[in-house]
Amino acid sequence: MSNLRDRIIAFINSDEDKPLIAAIAAGLYPLLYYYNNNLTLLNSSEQIVFFVIYFLIVPIAVFKLMGFLISRVSYFKSIKVYATPVFNLMWFAYLLVLITKGFHIKFMLLAVALGFVLGVVLKKHFNKIIALQILMAVLVLIPLMKYIFFDIETPIEWINQPDNIENVEFKKKPNIYIIQPDGYVNFSEIDKGYYNYDNSDFKGYLLNNNFELFDNYRSNYYSTLSSNSSLFAMKHHYYNLPSNKIREVYNARDVIAGNNPVIDILKQNKYKTHLLMEKSYLLTNRPEMQYDYCNIDYNEFTYFSRGFHVTKDVRENLESLFPLENDSHNFFFIEQLLPGHITNSSNLGDVADFERDKYFSKLELANVWLKDIINFIIDNDPNSLIVITADHGGFVGMHTTIESHEKQTDRDLIYSIFSSQLAIKWSNDTPHFEKEIETPVNLFRFLFSYLSDNEIYLENLQADKSYIPINRKAAFGVYEYINDKEEITFNRVSKKTAQ
Repeated sequence: MSNLRDRIIAFINSDEDKPLIAAIAAGLYPLLYYYNNNLTLLNSSEQIVFFVIYFLIVPIAVFKLMGFLISRVSYFKSIKVYATPVFNLMWFAYLLVLITKGFHIKFMLLAVALGFVLGVVLKKHFNKIIALQILMAVLVLIPLMKYIFFDIETPIEWINQPDNIENVEFKKKPNIYIIQPDGYVNFSEIDKGYYNYDNSDFKGYLLNNNFELFDNYRSNYYSTLSSNSSLFAMKHHYYNLPSNKIREVYNARDVIAGNNPVIDILKQNKYKTHLLMEKSYLLTNRPEMQYDYCNIDYNEFTYFSRGFHVTKDVRENLESLFPLENDSHNFFFIEQLLPGHITNSSNLGDVADFERDKYFSKLELANVWLKDIINFIIDNDPNSLIVITADHGGFVGMHTTIESHEKQTDRDLIYSIFSSQLAIKWSNDTPHFEKEIETPVNLFRFLFSYLSDNEIYLENLQADKSYIPINRKAAFGVYEYINDKEEITFNRVSKKTAQ
């Protein structure tokens, strides 16, 4: 330890220019910080290569070019002593803005200008700055490594099925449409509590078109990623039971993009699979696509995209796939970000009523969109199986979705998080067990039992419980909020209880 300390002191007191170390130091902390806060968005090998090049290889190349020019061009020799510290701090400042604010030109220009000034002023202390940058990188590397090696539970570990459902053989093979309006609350909640909204027109439309409605249906999880990954895995993941920080479910996008038993089962039963999304949010980490068709190509968004730069007309995309082949079987997962939910922003003040009004404005748009796409399917594929299943509730009654992470005791607020729409138009006969569907985690087990005429797959249902990570007004952890009797609870989940 003393030897390491002596080497650090010697480096700090050295007058030798070390451009390679300076280049690495400029990008290492921003790179590790970016990954520590966004690992679920950046975990593909393709992204890792890109970001290592962008954050580390590019400054190394620039420093090398700078050294070459200084040694060959006499004009640049006069600024040699300033070149390394100035470029280090300019690049460091630029990357800090990039990883916190995104491509915000105004902030980037200010940061680069500040980096230039500091590089000139602090030239004599530059080695101390490099040491500080490396120390910052080490401090963020420790929790990142802990998360990667100790906290992450990959799909391989939680997605395994308790029976042989992956060998199920369908007796009926209608085309299947899973339509997901984001944040669409159930009819059983929408006319009371904080919603108190008359949605009878759309309810009547569904009933007139032979949809079965599922009162009290609710999501198992609070977000699109956590809910859909559980939906397609047909298993609970408990958010990977985070230890000290709320994070997205690791590899949730990989599961949703097709690395799941549902898509495997459909392909085994000779289905062509289609993924249609309004936004690229579910593809941000560029997961390996398992669907036969997706309406969004990875070339349409950048590596820095947060998933909302690409917008598609899924109704138009669906129509482009028709007419369907007469002898083919097709599965469609169609996601539309309507009506969505209230704001994710914080510190906006008393905006609950304002956010409620916004939600219902978008709900009206969702109803128009749903009617249009359902009419199209019924007109062009009348014998299909159509499932409308929302991913979670609208959080109406809260000022921001952030409030969902503090312990709540108000029953209506809790149900505002989880209450979700489910309506099914069966392709032929209606199964006698259809009213037993209560949460998304078991939805496909019921659908596959219906298609196979085999109820054995209902013997291994997951618990119809709703979970959420809490970090305020209670000890940090994942809590069971609603039990399988639809009662409000507050039971902390551990690895032992989750097994």
